[in-house]
Amino acid sequence: QVQLVESGGGLVQAGDSLRLSCAASGRAFSSYAMGWFRQAPGKEREFVSSISWRGRSTYYADSVKGRFTISRDNAKNTVYLQMNSLKAEDTAVYYCASGGSASTQQRAYTYWGQGTQVTVSS
Repeated sequence: QVQLVESGGGLVQAGDSLRLSCAASGRAFSSYAMGWFRQAPGKEREFVSSISWRGRSTYYADSVKGRFTISRDNAKNTVYLQMNSLKAEDTAVYYCASGGSASTQQRAYTYWGQGTQVTVSS
């Protein structure tokens, strides 16, 4: 069992930055790939970014490529999502998830956090 807790969300203006954190507890964090997904009001949850268990491979949705950076610190059991140049369309609840591979597909992830709200005002 893995427990995931996101933090770092908030209300910012367009162009600002935020860093989300996802702290994991339970079974060996470093054994899992990690992903970030988001769900905007009235929309389905979508892939944002993912990182392999060693952090050597990262993946991004086209909509965030060049603005967001995913990283992980296995010593701290934490994965991060640095979000720069935020846009109003980035407004969503952001979820972290852990799974066996750094997939873009939600079904690849077994454990999910409760989410953190990010609101970007234009």
